[in-house]
Amino acid sequence: MKINHIAALLAALATLLPATARTEPVGLNRIEHIVVIYLENRSFDSLFGLFPGANGLADAQNAPPQVDESGRPYQTLPTVTDVKHKPVILDKRFPTDLANSPFDIARYAKPDEKHPDLTHRFFIHQMQIDGGRNDRFAQLSSAGGLTMGHYDLSGTALWNYAKEFTLADNFFQAAFGGSFLNHQWLICACTPTFKDAPANLHQWKNDPATGKPTGDPALTEDGYAVNTIQPHFPPFDPAHQKDRLPAQYQTTIGDRLSEKNISWAWYAGGWDDAAVGRKTGDKFDYHHQPFVYYANYAPDSRARAEHLKDRSKLFADLKGNFPQVAFFKPTGNKDQHPGHSSVLEADREVKEIVDAIRDSAAWPSTAIIITYDEYGGFWDHIAPPKIDRWGPGTRIPAIIVSPFAKKGYVDHTVYDTTSILKLIETRFGLAPLTERDAKANGLQGAFEFNP
Repeated sequence: MKINHIAALLAALATLLPATARTEPVGLNRIEHIVVIYLENRSFDSLFGLFPGANGLADAQNAPPQVDESGRPYQTLPTVTDVKHKPVILDKRFPTDLANSPFDIARYAKPDEKHPDLTHRFFIHQMQIDGGRNDRFAQLSSAGGLTMGHYDLSGTALWNYAKEFTLADNFFQAAFGGSFLNHQWLICACTPTFKDAPANLHQWKNDPATGKPTGDPALTEDGYAVNTIQPHFPPFDPAHQKDRLPAQYQTTIGDRLSEKNISWAWYAGGWDDAAVGRKTGDKFDYHHQPFVYYANYAPDSRARAEHLKDRSKLFADLKGNFPQVAFFKPTGNKDQHPGHSSVLEADREVKEIVDAIRDSAAWPSTAIIITYDEYGGFWDHIAPPKIDRWGPGTRIPAIIVSPFAKKGYVDHTVYDTTSILKLIETRFGLAPLTERDAKANGLQGAFEFNP
């Protein structure tokens, strides 16, 4: 009887332990540093569709063809256009009779060349997904048939990391649409709000010649900010300072980490110059700096000074002051964003960062997640899971690089951007930010902790 009483008492005490402590996988505490390298605008199939063992283009043979406005399959894909030029021009590197199927971009534009940007906005993205058929990407793309393009990345640093460590082939962007919203979801698993916003922020934009939507509203009808909008606090784009988002007060992962005295930093290329209003020469994207949108990180705040840092500080901190959680954001000319950066420019940037970490004293206890903010307008053949009004959106690449990552492994577990938050929360005993990260899979399937 006494043994039974003791067992019952121990079971009762176990229920009082925090959920994060009870569910922490064995060995996860051996990870002392979690690093997130956040690249730009590529779907999984567009970069890793040819990766051996992954659910890629070989599995897309029966995917629905791209269809026009009336729902009829295109005979050939729409011509590749570049909306950066006014008036819009054809990209003459690409033929005008591309078959209605995936194609190799490098046949026409090499991986070290830039190619046009593609539409990647919140409402239009959902129209492209078309209930999971993924058959309206070309119809609603500003770059026409380019959406069906892909690269063979074999031999690149990214490909080699995926071969050596773990590639997740069911990792989805947390929210529909573009960079602004998916940077917010990376740090708060939430969508910012804008009450009593100007009417123009709710308006659709259409091409007067074709009637096709070229831009959907910055806000939902009930006041959520879903497309690019500048922050209330500097640095922000002076060309768009009139309609800035009010200061945000939601809890972020940075706040959670600070509450537990867990060191962390957001490192960004060009930050030191942008923060004081200097032009960088490189492309600094203000909406890629999510913490700037929050009152806790206002100018002159202690939190901004302590946690928001320039790229150069990452290399300095690796010499002995590397934080427990680190995010790295490249400048726009090195982040793989179509129109701004080539695939290989970003590949070299990632290699420099990863090499520096692997050469440091932090490496034996580090987990690096290399992933993307969103799909960038590129097609992928897998339908996203259906969770809520925000997403998830299209499948994107994610590579886990770590001494603890499974070697030469393709992880088929369903993840999204909030899985990164879940991993951080689980490792450091933090409360979840929202229901989405609370229920996410936390990337544990990518790790093995051998004695």
